[in-house]
Amino acid sequence: MTTKPSSPPPADSESDIELRPRAWLGVLVLVALAWVAGRIRLYTPGSDLGYYMGLVGAIFMAFLLLYPLRKYAYFLRRAFGMRLWFKLHIFLGILGPVLIMYHSTLKVVSFNAAVAFYSMLLVVGSGIIGRFIYTKVHHGLSGRLVTLRERQEQLGLAGEALKSKFNFAPRVEQRLKDLEAYATDQERPGVVGLRRFIGIIVRGHYAYWRSMREVERILSRAAVKRGWPPGERIRRARIARHRIKGYLRELRELAQFRTYERLFSFWHLLHVPFAIMLVLSAIAHVIAVHMY
Repeated sequence: MTTKPSSPPPADSESDIELRPRAWLGVLVLVALAWVAGRIRLYTPGSDLGYYMGLVGAIFMAFLLLYPLRKYAYFLRRAFGMRLWFKLHIFLGILGPVLIMYHSTLKVVSFNAAVAFYSMLLVVGSGIIGRFIYTKVHHGLSGRLVTLRERQEQLGLAGEALKSKFNFAPRVEQRLKDLEAYATDQERPGVVGLRRFIGIIVRGHYAYWRSMREVERILSRAAVKRGWPPGERIRRARIARHRIKGYLRELRELAQFRTYERLFSFWHLLHVPFAIMLVLSAIAHVIAVHMY
């Protein structure tokens, strides 16, 4: 198989935005404490403490809108770099909802509060899913999408990688190149690319079975014709098996990348309406609280 290029990780690698298990555990503990505070009636949402926690949480959630607005406002882009904007977005996207949960004590007693609360959960859940997909199709925090060509080069699927490996078996080489063409075909990707991903798995198993039969046949003939010593045919077959499996594994990774690309596009279509619904329901909730 083609050796993957060993380049140093970018300065803004994906690990910079990964939440460690301890951080997730801390968030879960805070949510559990909000539930406890409501059950022992440590305070109420209408008390001064509950009110100001809700106010600060709402302000933090409002600041989240600055992240998409920075694309259109020059002064926002100049204020902070992409790395800081992204980290700030994640930080406020966690702390804001946690404060809202403390404000509500995880109880909703009115319709407008329920709409606002569950809209917030939708946005938070959508944001967590989007952050995961984001790291699969972007160069860390740079905000630049990884191109299909770049992904092929990372996996060693660009150029004439197969010719030097399977020049003794042209039909095997052609079969694998046809499978690669199917994996990189831009037409009719199917529903979020899942059809192609499943197709690669099914066709890959079939291609592996056909290719190994072909390789075994060629090597058996070569062993008799050239008088190879015992074990040489088995050794070469093992090498061919390893290369074919590795190539098919990389094709599956490429198809998976295409799936993440389409999922990220669909995610944008859902996340924005969720955010708009949250803003409108939060405004309605604040107005209702102060009027009644």
